Amino acid sequence: MIEWRLNQPKWLQVANIIKERIASGQYQVDAPVPSEHQIVQEFGVARGTARKVLERLREEGVTYSVRGLGSFVAAPAAE
Repeated sequence: MIEWRLNQPKWLQVANIIKERIASGQYQVDAPVPSEHQIVQEFGVARGTARKVLERLREEGVTYSVRGLGSFVAAPAAE
């Protein structure tokens, strides 16, 4: 069970958890990340919250989406 921090929005906390999983290698480059439905089920958040998580990860370049297939881990940007 997740212990939510009151001073941080749930969508941001879930996004950070997924980013930690990517950084630790639990999700590899081009591997799928949890879908909206899976985020709702695992974290007990609303569908809109799950949608915002995936939107934020995509905006940050952490993931990319393929219409009809889902979201996947993006390769790290070259520095």
